[in-house]
Amino acid sequence: MKKYKVSINETSNKFIVKFETNFFLTNHQNYEYNNIDEASKSPLAQQLFYLPFVKKVYISSNFIAIERYNIIEWKEVQDEVSEQIEKYLNEGNVIVSEVDNVKKTAITVYAESTPNPSAMKFVSNKNLVNSLFEYTSIDQTTNSPLANALFHFPYVKNVFFDKNYISITKYELATWEEITMELREFIRSHIEDGKKIVELDSSDIITNSEEEKNKEFEKLDETSQEIINILEEYVKPAVAADGGNIQFKSYNPETKKVSVILQGACSGCPSSTFTLKNGIENMLKEMLAGKVDSVEAING
Repeated sequence: MKKYKVSINETSNKFIVKFETNFFLTNHQNYEYNNIDEASKSPLAQQLFYLPFVKKVYISSNFIAIERYNIIEWKEVQDEVSEQIEKYLNEGNVIVSEVDNVKKTAITVYAESTPNPSAMKFVSNKNLVNSLFEYTSIDQTTNSPLANALFHFPYVKNVFFDKNYISITKYELATWEEITMELREFIRSHIEDGKKIVELDSSDIITNSEEEKNKEFEKLDETSQEIINILEEYVKPAVAADGGNIQFKSYNPETKKVSVILQGACSGCPSSTFTLKNGIENMLKEMLAGKVDSVEAING
């Protein structure tokens, strides 16, 4: 039996707090309730509305966000609310009554080429994951039914998930002209049928939580923090548009060398070396003059 754990996370809005869980709450559906009447199909939301300070309840895949009225501070009640949610879930109570005959959401998936000729980006009109996930072999896919299924295609070499898209890197035994339609339809059917993309356990959620990432960030030296901020603001958006990701690995103040990890379509891409040297390395040298001499990439 699942043992739910609930963690409390503040948001940029002081009136809203997120209560994150270590297991999925819904089948990749989001629900928003503005009052107890709207929450007729969610016994959990109805119970929360009995708390006098609750203004709005939002239930997502792995968290419950609650907006409060300005009659009390969250620090006074958030621990109690967290315990109440955790107790409710562990008693096996209904979260949302999802009616079987509800019309399926129409899912569209389109294929988009990337600078890497061995990688293709499959973009969905629906968000798929809340964090980045990369799989380089079927042995790593125990938490991802979709990645596991994709590796059963003999030409699939690497699978990368980010928000609303999947980057697939193939072996040379097939051309994209031969396999793109097959992969696109397979992915679309998997999503439309409501099958799981990634199943997170407590360790996954803790590792990928913003709170944990912020803790790791604070442990770094000032230059490493500056490098991460530059990568996040100037590099990652462009890399994501190409179906990949760049991740800071380390900084050596003695050699002034920066190491980064390339993931998704960027991993093994023939043009990534040029981009790295003529783009990222030059940018870091210019913005952090005297602190960075070189950048090396490690394929994810």
